[in-house]
Amino acid sequence: MAEIGTRFHEPPSDGPNVNHSAVFVTNDDGVESEGLHLLVSALHSRGYPVVVLAPATEQSCSGMRLTLRHDLKFQERDDISDSIKIDGGPPLRIFSLDGTPCDCAIVAMDGGLLAWAPEIKPALCVSGINQGPNLSIDVLHSGTVSAARESSLYGMPAIAISLATYEHSDYTQTLEASMTIIEACLSSLPTEPANLGRPQGSQRTPSIQGSMHDRALSAFADGDLILNINGPEQWNGNFQTVALGSRWYHNAIDMRDVDNIGVAFEVGAAIIEDEDIPGTDCNAINSGAVSITPLSSWPVNHPLGLSEALLTVATEQSSSGLPKWLD
Repeated sequence: MAEIGTRFHEPPSDGPNVNHSAVFVTNDDGVESEGLHLLVSALHSRGYPVVVLAPATEQSCSGMRLTLRHDLKFQERDDISDSIKIDGGPPLRIFSLDGTPCDCAIVAMDGGLLAWAPEIKPALCVSGINQGPNLSIDVLHSGTVSAARESSLYGMPAIAISLATYEHSDYTQTLEASMTIIEACLSSLPTEPANLGRPQGSQRTPSIQGSMHDRALSAFADGDLILNINGPEQWNGNFQTVALGSRWYHNAIDMRDVDNIGVAFEVGAAIIEDEDIPGTDCNAINSGAVSITPLSSWPVNHPLGLSEALLTVATEQSSSGLPKWLD
């Protein structure tokens, strides 16, 4: 597995009036977040119809938590869409839900988008752009990754995107890299997901037969494989397709007495240690590259879980640094 990809070259934009595949956008930072607004604006300006269903408030580190015990407030956010829309641009609808990222994905995939925005039929779910890293075991806690995974469980191709730093909130480079990956995904996918709703359950015949790289693309198209993308603090222009690394959080619990009535706990991390393992997301980010990590949507011992052989092939990168099956 190569460690260094090639430099980014921006593809020409077709302009705002071109009829592109549509995109469903969600996140865990909430519908008001800058990362989401910038992503939606970039997609809209390039001519992609976009529909958003995102949490009404920040839901970071919510994992795959669901809301079970109270009704969820739904609202169309015309104020946000009106601030983004350009004259002659493609359809754009933005909604919020008073719930978790996975609540949003479930509501969207299980009939919400069809009911509220039938004119927009997404070909891809993009979750992000999140503020903060989602590397290594972060993917188990991340609401950003979980929203993408939940969408994929419904048969929607999905990717998660994060700016892997808290040192700044400048999304410019990560957005630039993300658009390259999003457009590569959309150019490889049908305009409407063939497996949406999983009508054949686990018995679906892969939509693409042939080589292992063809099977990796099929797994992505059917929602059995997702991509987790992280942008570094300062991007060197390279992409790397890599496995998950090994990241350790030390001194994560801060205990302190509160007015002599009890002990309060704050969960965080005083020290973060990344093991130096070539071909992993931690190493890619620390080198200044954008990391792209294919993940199985399902546990590996689930009937639809990816085999080790297929996941290995899915993580092979081309000369551009993107996955071979996508480039």
